[in-house]
Amino acid sequence: MNLDNLARIDLNLLVMLQVLLEERSVTRAASRLHLSQSALSKSLNRLRDTLGDPLFIRTAHGLKPTAHAALLGQQLPDMLQGLYQLTQPPSFNPASSRRQFSFAMVESAYETLIPYFIGPLLNNAPNLRLDSYLWTEKSLSSLQKGQIDFGITGRDINPQSDLIIDRLPEGIAHQTLFTDHQVCLVRQGHPMLPAIRNHQWDLDIYLEMSHVQVRCEGNEWWALDYFLAKSGQRRHLSTTVPDFYGAASVCAHSDLIFTLPSSFAAHARKLYALEELPLPFDFHSLAYVLLWHERNDDEPGHKWIRETICKRVAQAVNQPEDALSASGSA
Repeated sequence: MNLDNLARIDLNLLVMLQVLLEERSVTRAASRLHLSQSALSKSLNRLRDTLGDPLFIRTAHGLKPTAHAALLGQQLPDMLQGLYQLTQPPSFNPASSRRQFSFAMVESAYETLIPYFIGPLLNNAPNLRLDSYLWTEKSLSSLQKGQIDFGITGRDINPQSDLIIDRLPEGIAHQTLFTDHQVCLVRQGHPMLPAIRNHQWDLDIYLEMSHVQVRCEGNEWWALDYFLAKSGQRRHLSTTVPDFYGAASVCAHSDLIFTLPSSFAAHARKLYALEELPLPFDFHSLAYVLLWHERNDDEPGHKWIRETICKRVAQAVNQPEDALSASGSA
């Protein structure tokens, strides 16, 4: 596109051309445009010079468009409609919108969060297209570049991760959806259960056990592992797997213990014969957050989706909506 050449064209002349194509009369076109016939004729001559084509031929029945003008007449309505839309304030009508939005979400969110908002989104905006992808170590960069619209992930999964709220990349805004805590799962009939039920459940026993771990953002260690490392302690990770359901299956069919957010533990127990145990030491909560780029703060479509997600999640976890207040941009 040569913007220098485009800048020399008076776009009002294109509006005039469209009216002339519709009316095929200088008199009627001038009346519609609230111009004198002389002024319209001068504008037409300017457009002829710019385009290098006579555009119209006078006949006994009015103006007849040239082949070039007829071709322009096929393209002008859509072009002018697009220009008109550019001049309108931003708006979003969920019922009629056919826009496409993309999400990157941690795997646990597909089970613990998406059921709360996917129905309300698509029921109110049935023609939307919502594409989702698994959250990876590249997702924050994709948000910055505009390659995805939203992210849903856990805060402080890894203390060295950029997801610590003070380290979010420039331009990334966030809103906390809800907070969770870590629990443990073992299979029913696990040999440690009698001792655990006999109040012998503590950090030492936890560290003696073998663990199954989910890799998050490509990392084997979670925030929990960095927390333990500060005091010189370390879990024995017998196996790492790429997803939560895989870890729950390994846990159900072995003597390994699985540490995970409590919200997902409830779903895992519906699938497998697992026992839930509290984490035997104090550890900070996990926050699930909605992420987006601040350039979309006031964009109506993005704003409607954000508000719908936050409202539905707040209702589902029985928290006041004002408790899920926006935390702003990093």
